[in-house]
Amino acid sequence: MNRRLLRQALPFLTLAVVLAATFYVQPRTMSYFGLNLMLQYAVPIALATIAQMFIITVNDLDLSIGPFVGLVSCVGATLLLDNPLLGILALLALIAAYGAIGALIHIRNLPSIVVTLGLSFVWLGIAVMILPSPGGKAPDWLKALMTVQTPWVPFPIIAAIVIGVVVQLALMYSSWGVIARGAGGNPKALSRAGWSMLKTKVVMYMLAGFFGVLSGLALLGLTTSGDAHVADRYTLYSIAGVILGGGEFIGGRVSPLGAVVGALTLALAGSFLIFLRISPDWQIGAQGAILIIVLALRALVTYGEQKR
Repeated sequence: MNRRLLRQALPFLTLAVVLAATFYVQPRTMSYFGLNLMLQYAVPIALATIAQMFIITVNDLDLSIGPFVGLVSCVGATLLLDNPLLGILALLALIAAYGAIGALIHIRNLPSIVVTLGLSFVWLGIAVMILPSPGGKAPDWLKALMTVQTPWVPFPIIAAIVIGVVVQLALMYSSWGVIARGAGGNPKALSRAGWSMLKTKVVMYMLAGFFGVLSGLALLGLTTSGDAHVADRYTLYSIAGVILGGGEFIGGRVSPLGAVVGALTLALAGSFLIFLRISPDWQIGAQGAILIIVLALRALVTYGEQKR
C-alpha cells in the first residue's frame, strides 16, 4: 500500500525536487514575480498535455499536437482578430477534424502514430499558408486574460490547478470517465456491454482537439503574435508530461492532475536549466533525462509491489 501511494506521489515529489533545486540555484525566484516568470508558459503546455492525455487514454498517440497548437495560434492571430465569427468557425472546424481523424483511425484500424505524423505536416502546411512568417496580433481580450494578475498566487499556478482538478473530476469520477478509460483498458468488454467504441474514440479525439485549441489560444495570448513553428516542441512536451504524471501508453491508465503536474515540472525544468546556463540545444536532452529518471523510479516502485 505504501509503495502504491509512493507511485502516485512520484509526480508531485518530482515537481517539489525541481522547484527546490531552482530556488537553491536562483533564490530570487522564490517570489510572486519569480514564479510567474518561470511558469508563464505552463498553461499552454498543461492544456497540450491534457489534449495528449485524452488520446493516450484510448491507447493512441498524437504526434501532431505541436503543429496543431501552432496552427491555432496562426488562426487566432489572423482570422479570429479580423473576423471573430469566421475565426470561431475555423476553430470549431479544427475540433471537428480531430474527431474525424479519430473515426478514420478506428474504422480503418490504422496506427495512430503514422496517421498523426502525417497530419502534423498538414497542420503545419495550413499554418504556413495562413501566416508564412511570424506576425498577426493576438486579440486584446486574449492578451488581457493570459496576463491577468491574481493576488497572492500567480495566475499560471491557479489556472493549472483548475484545469487539472476539473479534468480529474470529469475523467476519474464520472460514469462517462469510466467508459472513456474503459476504451483503453478493455475495449472488447466495453463493446460487449453495448458501448460504441467509435463514438467513444471520436469524443476523446474531439476533446483533444478542444484542449489543443485552448492551448494555442493561451500561447497566442502570451506571445501576442502568431507563428506556425511556435509550438513545435509541444508534441514531446505533451507526451513527457503525461508520462511524468503517472500515465501509461496502454490500458487507459492516466492521471489528469498528474499530467498537469508533469507539465509544470517540464516548465520549471526549462527555467532551472537556463539558470544553470545550459545551452538551449541541450535542454531537451536534460528534460529527457528527468523523464528517464522518473520512469526508472516508477519501475523500481512497481517491481517492489509485484515482489510483495
